[in-house]
Amino acid sequence: MSQIDPHLFVIFGATGDLTKRKLIPALYHLMQDEDVARRCVVLGAARSDWTDERFREAARTALREQGYAEETVDAWCTRNLHYQCLGPEGNDYEGLRERVEQLERHRNLTGNRVFYFSLPPSIYTQAIEGLGAVGLNTSSGWSRVVVEKPFGHDLDSAQRLNERVHQHFDEDQVYRIDHYLGKETVQNLMAFRFGNALFESMWNREHIDRVEITVAEPLGVGGRAGYYDQSGHVRDMVQNHLTQLLSLVAMEPPASMDADAIRDEKVKVLNAVQQPDPRADVALGQYRAGTMGGEPVPGYRDEPDVPADSDTETFAAMRLNVANWRWQGVPFFLRTGKRLPRKLTQIAVRFQSAPVSLFQADGGPCVPRDADCEAAPNELLITLQPDEGFDLRFEVKAPGNSDDGSMPLETQQLSFSYQDAFGPVPDAYETLLRDIIVGDPTLFVRADEVEASWQLYTPLLETDLPVHSYEAGTWGPDAVDRLLPTWTSTGRTRSHRAEATSSS
Repeated sequence: MSQIDPHLFVIFGATGDLTKRKLIPALYHLMQDEDVARRCVVLGAARSDWTDERFREAARTALREQGYAEETVDAWCTRNLHYQCLGPEGNDYEGLRERVEQLERHRNLTGNRVFYFSLPPSIYTQAIEGLGAVGLNTSSGWSRVVVEKPFGHDLDSAQRLNERVHQHFDEDQVYRIDHYLGKETVQNLMAFRFGNALFESMWNREHIDRVEITVAEPLGVGGRAGYYDQSGHVRDMVQNHLTQLLSLVAMEPPASMDADAIRDEKVKVLNAVQQPDPRADVALGQYRAGTMGGEPVPGYRDEPDVPADSDTETFAAMRLNVANWRWQGVPFFLRTGKRLPRKLTQIAVRFQSAPVSLFQADGGPCVPRDADCEAAPNELLITLQPDEGFDLRFEVKAPGNSDDGSMPLETQQLSFSYQDAFGPVPDAYETLLRDIIVGDPTLFVRADEVEASWQLYTPLLETDLPVHSYEAGTWGPDAVDRLLPTWTSTGRTRSHRAEATSSS
């Protein structure tokens, strides 16, 4: 494991929710080693007129709420956390520069700096130019800037943002973060594929029938309506999270485990994806009032700060085709939405059925337990959340015989759980923050990757598509059935609507 260098970790937007829920706990974990804690300092920065002590108390509260011991939390916050107000307009970068240099002198740091933008996307450019204007983009050590998604609003805005960033930072200084890529199962996709000849030899159009990628959220828009209603689910989830998963599933073996070799292959996948037909290959939806967990929940238009006539999509499903030698003819189905029955992030790889079925009802020697007169195809389920792991489904003969003498089949599965095998896994943010600090960009999105993704989805976003209503607590609108009548996502394959009904 790479050594953590002495450094100053600056968080823009330090008074926000992401800092409290994810960044402070992740940094606390990373600095549990006494030697690391002595050499690493966190500086929060925001418009709020806070002091060092108020920032520390907010961090203490957040860590205590997550169950960390009060004594060690107090000591870490007192020694490692500081705060700098950027002024009511958020533009006092000269004051920030002076505080950065003062802390580095006081703590004998070497000029290594991370600048993390936990900010609204609308002020990324202001922050980039502010750092460049006062010379904080360079130092006697290394300087790295971390940008949360979304990176741009469409292809044109992403290109303009990349141009602004590159005016002040080289590409190898820029870490575009997607927390899905920090999950152990996502990282293990490469090890699973390229370290196991059994699966890699079957990872192609000759053996795979289709791939489904599902990211389901039971929560509604919550307090994010101001941002979300201007964005929608395609921008918020499909363009980044689901597309990253697609590229990792479909990529070719890289020449090495070098970061750029891996990212080169991901970009090739995105360039090979055909433009979806917005009206034939895409279904959008918006949740209406319904019942979840036995409790009524409001519809999207009833949420605070959402316009009563909003047509912003909270659900998106689409069929994509990767036009290359490995995947030609294999559809990739993407599905994601809010107010779905349960939290689930899963990649389902359905393999081809046997070319000749011995289990036909009209003359074959045996019959599976539930019709269509053939054995169910094998499936590999890669689950990212809530329980990270893998499941491989296969058919076996059930004990005994049917009354008609046929052979009863039953689907069983081999399962691997990260929790069971290794205990608790690190939070995705902890993994990604460590990679930023040690300078490993493998799990971060490169400029050309961002632009390739926006190039794929911008035509769709510019098309006026119908947004179908779906009841909260179901698996989306009926329009999804025209893309794929059956989805693999709750432990068995069944119709989209039946699954939605039973899962709610």
